[in-house]
Formats: sequence, C-alpha cells, structure tokens
Amino acid sequence: MTVGQLRVCCPDLPDRGELVTGSHPAARVDPPHRHKKLRNMTASGHPASGFSGIRRRIPRYAVAVPVDITVLRSGEPASIPGRSLDLGEGGVAAVLAAELQLGEWVAVEFQLPNAGHSLQTKAVVRHHNQLRCGFEFLGLSQDQRSMIRHWAGTSQPLPMLEPTAVSPLTPASTATSAATKMTAPAQAMQTRRQPAVRPVSNVQMERLLRLTVALVIVVGSWAAWQWHRGWQQLETRTARKDVHAQTPAAKVPPDVMERLLIRRVEPIYPEAARRANLQGAVVLDAVIAADGTVVNIHPVSGPEGLVSSAMDAARWWRFRPYRVRGEPAAVETTLSIEMHP
Repeated sequence: MTVGQLRVCCPDLPDRGELVTGSHPAARVDPPHRHKKLRNMTASGHPASGFSGIRRRIPRYAVAVPVDITVLRSGEPASIPGRSLDLGEGGVAAVLAAELQLGEWVAVEFQLPNAGHSLQTKAVVRHHNQLRCGFEFLGLSQDQRSMIRHWAGTSQPLPMLEPTAVSPLTPASTATSAATKMTAPAQAMQTRRQPAVRPVSNVQMERLLRLTVALVIVVGSWAAWQWHRGWQQLETRTARKDVHAQTPAAKVPPDVMERLLIRRVEPIYPEAARRANLQGAVVLDAVIAADGTVVNIHPVSGPEGLVSSAMDAARWWRFRPYRVRGEPAAVETTLSIEMHP
C-alpha cells in the first residue's frame, strides 16, 4: 500500500517525519517543516480533510452530485445512497450512508451536471475511511470516458499535492532499538524454561485437518454460488436500464406492432367520464424498448378525461421485440385505445 492510499484509509496517521519511540509524549519528535505546516494550517482557519496529502496521478474535479451504490450483501443486491466529493477518469470519491469494505465490487450510478443521462459502471473500493470511500472504475466505456472529459473541460481540477519527505532517525529511536536487542536473550532463556506441551496424536491431527478442509470447501462453494447468482441479478438490472435508454431505431406502423402484442391491459373507465358520458378513441405516441416494454408515452388525441386512464393501461402492455437486421431494437409507434362506458 502506498503512502497516499494509507493516508486515505487513516487520516489521523502522523506524517512519515513523525516517529514515536515510547508511550511518553516527550518521545514524539517532529521535524521542523512539520511545525511550519501546522502554523500555516492554523493561520488559514481550515483544518486538513481526511483525504489531504494524497499524490494524485490523474486530475480530480470537485463535484457534489447524488451517487447510488449497489453492492452484494448476503448474496442479494443492496442499494446505498451517497454524495460524491470529487471525480476523475480513474474513479470517484464519495460519502455514503453505510460502510463498505476494501476490495468490494460495486455498481456505481450518478449523473454529472448538465449531462443528458446518468453514468453507470462497475467499480472496486480502493480507499476506505468510515463512511468516506474511494472507488476505482472498472471497464469504463469510451463514451463514458468522453462524457467525463467533456464535463471536466468546464471544471477546475483539484491541486496536485506532494507527499511529505521522510525525516532521518533520531537518537531516541536508536536507543529504543538497542533496548529491544538487549532484551532478546532474556526472552529466549525464559522461553527455554517453559515446560514443553504435549503434541496431539497424528491420527487426531489428520482427522481435524480433513474436517477443516472439507468445511472450507463446502462454505467456499456455497459463498461462490451466492456471489455468482447475486452478481448475475445485478448485471441483469444494469442491462435492463441500458435497454430502456436506447434511442428508437425506426417508426413502426400501428398494425405491425398490433401483431406483436402479447399482453393487453384494458383501461379502467373513470367515474367522472361516465357521468359526463365521455367516450371515443385515445391515440398515444409510444416507444417500445428492445425487450418489448412500453417505456415512453405521449398523448396525441382523444378526450381529456380519458387520456390518463388510457396511458396507465398502455404502460402495462407487452410486445414481442421488434427486430432490425435480426437484432431486437427500440422502436416508435402509435397506440389507439377505444374507451366506452
């Protein structure tokens, strides 16, 4: 682990120039530049944050937007809300509503300011400090990188910080090391005086080893299966969102889409429209996703008192996927619903 990563995980850790040689406060030796740094900080009136002192290799940009983290907990996806602190092409830092562990794989979703749609990708927890985490992006697409670069062109990057130099060892530390070496022979003699412990028989040891190995294999197999199933569910949810975000590839006539209809939900006739004796056809402009779901509806014509009920029913319609060059594609079409009391 590098100094920068250790600084993120442990913000209260002293600089490398500080050396603790004993439990007494007088054993703490600070280099001169450390006092100068503390004086400058006190004069500014702003204490250093938990992520200060990190040498950044990739420019980071301060941004505060809502972040949605999806992580596997007991084999099931769990959503954790949070808010970003800074962002770059390599990853994002955020404050979350729950703690994560180093090395955990997660799915990250957020929307940059003035961006058309949200950014979704996989990431791994690289830095962790209570509720503050640093994520490294995994498999970021070229379009997503271009989106971050385009947004970064209008933002001011955070300053690049240099790590603190290491100070030489002090005489106090040399004395402590010598004292440790002096006590080593005494510890060895005390160890030789202790009575020998009787070893467990070979048969019992072999049985215990076999039982332990079998238990580890069973628990590991079950955990791997749960993780694989949960990760597949997470990927399915992410893929479904991507399908619904596709732009319609073509505009299909209503009679063609009617032959692909596999589930039709009839609208509920409003009581107010019944008293007003409203009836007629409601025409809707709809976008059918590649998986056959209705994802976007706009009214075109029809009685105003019947439009809302017709739109609520059309959202539950399902179609067989319309194929363009042999592949399922999102299309735009027109839906007509007859409304009678």
